[in-house]
Amino acid sequence: MESRRTPLHAEHEALGALFTDFAGWRMPLRYASELAEHHAVRTSAGLFDLTHMGEIVLTGPGAGAALDHALVGHASAIGVGRARYTMICEADGGVVDDLIVYRTGDQEYLVVANASNAAVVFEALVERAEGFDTTVEDRSTDYALLAVQGPRSTDILAGLTPTDLAGVKYYASYPTEVAGRPVLLARTGYTGEDGFELFTAPDDAAHVWGALLEAGREHDLKPAGLGCRDTLRLEAGMPLYGNELGRGRTPFHANLGRVVKLDKPGDFVGRDALAATAEKGADQVLVGLKTASRRAPRQGYPVLDAAGTPIGEVTSGALSPTLGYSVAMAYVAVGHTEPGTELSVDIRGKHEPVEVVALPFYKRPTR
Repeated sequence: MESRRTPLHAEHEALGALFTDFAGWRMPLRYASELAEHHAVRTSAGLFDLTHMGEIVLTGPGAGAALDHALVGHASAIGVGRARYTMICEADGGVVDDLIVYRTGDQEYLVVANASNAAVVFEALVERAEGFDTTVEDRSTDYALLAVQGPRSTDILAGLTPTDLAGVKYYASYPTEVAGRPVLLARTGYTGEDGFELFTAPDDAAHVWGALLEAGREHDLKPAGLGCRDTLRLEAGMPLYGNELGRGRTPFHANLGRVVKLDKPGDFVGRDALAATAEKGADQVLVGLKTASRRAPRQGYPVLDAAGTPIGEVTSGALSPTLGYSVAMAYVAVGHTEPGTELSVDIRGKHEPVEVVALPFYKRPTR
């Protein structure tokens, strides 16, 4: 089956993008240099095409209650114009996907799912919304999604929108215009930097993309692909579904128990299993690992204790472009999770020393 193409495909080709197939989409991996794109996001700004993400809309008087039942978070408590990071779990507590839920009206919610899970999340929400006074629609084809991320993102966007960006709160969304086109503007992102995500109509995407590139020239904005997006989120300690998150582990394993609202009114899918895990604790916990070298632990590499006994597994790892040494996230057995604990990773037969460190590896400077 031929991969889907975003409304910005021609723009990516014109910029010389190297493409990769991802979750059924043909997406830009990089344009010139993943390293240059990574540093641009950390020091100036990067522009991403995220149209492959899934958008699901729930409307009606029972929309909030339906999401409260379907998800681990308390969606009905989200204020209009605000957003929240949450998850959808199986009955046994395993993570089906991590999501952002935007409350776009009194009786309307926009759920953004990962590209690889969009269809599964939609089907689960339809099933779990039965009996609630709500309509669940897959609206993914109604949206293109762009993101401008980095310390100069506000300066770049300011001249293109009437919205006072200084007043736009983190995890908030605003219907507005960018470059004269209607958008839903959200202060969210997946890079560890300040920035914005823009939901546009597909027919408007190329116009908004071009306007952002033009406005960003004087601010060293670079178009950025999926390659640097992965190293950016890793440095920021942000989990990726299929690596840190999956059906075999609960949010508590990933140190994200805070998103599970066990005290919200009513029942929700996975509540009993998650409550049990919260009470007894997880057997393995996600930690950060820092190496003394540039050899990067990779997904699936065994983590070993001081005696050389396997106690866990790496979920993501790379040479950190910002820090200059290799970092990784890994699940390790409880008892080996304290920062400062010395472990090792089996990297192709060689035991590479690593140190457990607190996540995230990188925090953006206060500017």
